[in-house]
Formats: sequence, structure tokens, C-alpha cells
Amino acid sequence: MELTQIRVLVSDFPGVYRFYRDVLGLKPQFEAESGPYAKFSPDTGHAAIALQERAQMAGVLGQLRANPDGYRALVVLRVDDLDAAHAELTSRGAVFTREPGPMGDRMRVAYLEDPEGNLIELQEWLAPRERADGESAQEA
Repeated sequence: MELTQIRVLVSDFPGVYRFYRDVLGLKPQFEAESGPYAKFSPDTGHAAIALQERAQMAGVLGQLRANPDGYRALVVLRVDDLDAAHAELTSRGAVFTREPGPMGDRMRVAYLEDPEGNLIELQEWLAPRERADGESAQEA
């Protein structure tokens, strides 16, 4: 089994698409501002984030017709320099719900929301986690 993407269901596809492309700076696999589907890949790593128009998926799964309450997704993006990423995204119009700060002793994080209220965490790793065999391992 291989994880190919995390898909976020959205109602305002063009608005959310522009946020991920223009504010977060993620590259779409192909231009699809009007939807109903788009896949974004960061510059590094293998994971991808996809957007899917909720109305289209409601045709497949009827229970998706109602918009959910509260947070529906937490998208986590690792950055090399949290303060620089925070400043850059703020200059593009991002509004953070939590400014950069520590999360334990190995990570710093900041939070913002996309236009539909999905939570986004930016994280900067300060120290790699140690594996049982004493080697350094990347943290998820």
C-alpha cells in the first residue's frame, strides 16, 4: 500500500485553489482553478495535497452533502526556516491563528487556516529524533 495524497474536500474550489497556489506557494500539477480536482506538490518530498470539489464527491457519497462543522483536516507542511516562511506567507495575505512558537523541544510550529477553515501547520524541525539503533531518523 502506498500513500499518494491527502485530499481535502472543499465547497469554494476556486478560492481554496488560489490560497494553496498563491498564498502557500504550492505548485499545482496542472492548472485547474475551476476544479473539480487539483493536486499540489511541494518542491521537496513525495507527499501531495489534493483538493476535491465537495459537490462532485457528494454525487458518489451522499453523506457528503452537508458541510461538516469544526476542523476537518490538518495539513502539515515542513519548512526549513519557520520565521522566514511565516514572513513570506504573511506578505502574501496569510493570517496566522498561532504565531511561530515551540512545540516540545524538537520542533517549532505556526498555524493558519485555508479559506474553508482547514487547519494548516507549518513546522520547523530543530533536532532529528533518535531511533532505537542510535541512528538519526526523520520525524513525521
